[in-house]
Amino acid sequence: MTVTSERVAEPRVRKGPARRRKTSATKVPFWFAVPCLVVFFAVVAYPTVQGVLYAFTDWSGLGSAIHFNGLANFVALFSSSDTVGALWHTVLMAVVITVVQNAIGLALALGVSSRVKSRNVLRTLLFAPVVMTPIIVGYLWQFIFVPGGPVAKLSGLAGVHAGENVLGDPSLAMWGIVAIVVWQYAGYSMVIYLAGLQNIPADVLEAALVDGAGPVKRFAWVTWPQLRTPTLINITLSLITSLKLFDQVIATTQGGPGNATQTLSTLLYNEAFLYNKYGYGIALGLIVFILIAVISFGQMRVFRERS
Repeated sequence: MTVTSERVAEPRVRKGPARRRKTSATKVPFWFAVPCLVVFFAVVAYPTVQGVLYAFTDWSGLGSAIHFNGLANFVALFSSSDTVGALWHTVLMAVVITVVQNAIGLALALGVSSRVKSRNVLRTLLFAPVVMTPIIVGYLWQFIFVPGGPVAKLSGLAGVHAGENVLGDPSLAMWGIVAIVVWQYAGYSMVIYLAGLQNIPADVLEAALVDGAGPVKRFAWVTWPQLRTPTLINITLSLITSLKLFDQVIATTQGGPGNATQTLSTLLYNEAFLYNKYGYGIALGLIVFILIAVISFGQMRVFRERS
């Protein structure tokens, strides 16, 4: 007995033209982006490249007399004691501000994420300093730190530095600026940490509670590992903001007393706009840009490898 089977040919569905029609219908022509690219190159790219070229000149910022001087600006930068001091102040304040701001921001986020009735009001009040202009915040704290001001009176009641002018003392001025920056941006870190806390599944926390984990163990083994991404974001933003610190310093001390609070940004401003050393100032700005880029990419890589 022979069984023969015939293969029934299935109708072919031609998908090529339909797919091509769909792709061509959803594809956006490249020339749509041309106006944006023109504006970008005219406003961002061209001035940036031109500014980098000015870093290798002795241009004073006035007139058209420009002479190429090679690496003379960078040699002068790294051999100047003012630049070394400003770099030290910038890095030190950036590290302290980042650590303290994130610690306080995390503590505030843990506090306002609890079931307190006034938590929404507290969130608003704690975030309010962030929306204020940094230069206004600097002037505000300048009046708080003056002799006879609130800080001096409180320290006088405690018997410590009675009548002390915090921003006028070379040993205290830097820490006064650190306090100003932390006060203004701790609420910003709080909001980012709060978003991370709200994304932690409630059943995970309940399971840890059922297993007998106390508040410290729940935070160390459950909550904190879930906050790696908010921590990375907060540290990156805090470092970038602190390394570019300018407004609060100009409003309070202008880099003084002496050079106790001089940062790279204030030194750049002084050299370029007060002393008419525009090429020198741009070279300093390029150093600031490279410093921020290296630190930011380095810490992002470290966090990515650990996670």
